[in-house]
Amino acid sequence: MIIKELNGKKPQFGRECFFAENAVIVGEVSMGDQCSIWYNAVIRGDVHFIKMGNKVNVQDGAVIHATYQVSPTTIGNNVSIGHNALVHGCTIHDNVLIGMGAIVMDDCIVESNSIIAAGAVLTKNTHVKSGSIYAGVPAKKIKDISEELISGEIDRIANNYIKYANWYK
Repeated sequence: MIIKELNGKKPQFGRECFFAENAVIVGEVSMGDQCSIWYNAVIRGDVHFIKMGNKVNVQDGAVIHATYQVSPTTIGNNVSIGHNALVHGCTIHDNVLIGMGAIVMDDCIVESNSIIAAGAVLTKNTHVKSGSIYAGVPAKKIKDISEELISGEIDRIANNYIKYANWYK
């Protein structure tokens, strides 16, 4: 794995985190406990800070970045960022699933207990209210989330990735 200090800013990690051998984490990045950064994932805190809570999994090929001096990236607790997703200069609250290949652009806010469907594109400044499912290009609200999806998808995936990470330790 590449964990690199840049311009005097060094990545900071909580307890029980897993980093795949070819994950890249650079610059002003902080993450909480039980996070996992998977194969070919890139978290680049070179132009602004990236802050992640506890139980965040960044799956294979995902990219987290920010916009120079304008839009940092903040990610809450219990968040799954799917394979090949792009999360850029935005705020993601707790208990969120960002689907595979989804794009979340600058200054978006994704409130808690929400799902961004696979392949969805949240354009700049989109505000996803708590309990929503967004899909499409550009992404629009398609329905309210059910309790079954909160426990059956958001919580299940976040907890599974803690289990998967333990297999590799």
